[in-house]
Amino acid sequence: MRIVLADKSDLVKIGLRNIISTIENTQVIGEASEKKELIELISNFRTDLLIIDYTSNDFDLDLIKKLKSKNGQLKIIAVTQIQDPEMMVEALKSGVDSYVKKDCDLTEIKDAISETFAGNQFFCGEILKTINTAKIDINDLNVDLLTCNSVILTSREKEIIELISEGLTNFDISEKLFISKHTVNTHRKNIMHKIGVKNTAGIVIYAVKSNIISPNKFLF
Repeated sequence: MRIVLADKSDLVKIGLRNIISTIENTQVIGEASEKKELIELISNFRTDLLIIDYTSNDFDLDLIKKLKSKNGQLKIIAVTQIQDPEMMVEALKSGVDSYVKKDCDLTEIKDAISETFAGNQFFCGEILKTINTAKIDINDLNVDLLTCNSVILTSREKEIIELISEGLTNFDISEKLFISKHTVNTHRKNIMHKIGVKNTAGIVIYAVKSNIISPNKFLF
């Protein structure tokens, strides 16, 4: 995984680089403190993942749109202090894939990197709380995204729904998928918010109705 960091703060970039150094098969190929540097990096080097504070001086959402339009395969994680719902919505519409706060747990930042690279959306617990409180429907944002896909649930979320329906606990799922238990819990909350249920039984009913699992699983 080839990663570029973009933030005005050298301290933040050093912290992110240290976190990334603990993740296998990842490499920080460049760092940018201003727009021109970032555009040159993304243009001249193959980049899989961009981690950016788009609220940092000289960065903005127009830059996100520009980078995403040039490279639709580029995955973008926003790492900011901002928790304003309207700004988060605009960021997601602009092409940001995942969103975490700078004061999130280290585990959440690492999970955000691995999940986003795998093609899944990831929101840390604080951001997810903001999304739920503001009643933001992530699915409604897909119409404005630069991708042609209109997916209600990510492949990872469908996978977790299937495992939940089979009776696996968060711990069991984390062991099976090689992700943290905290990440499983975040996915579970996100799934319940998206499909409008409040408990595991609701998830199972949704899974059967949506043909994610066969009702035959429950026949003895």
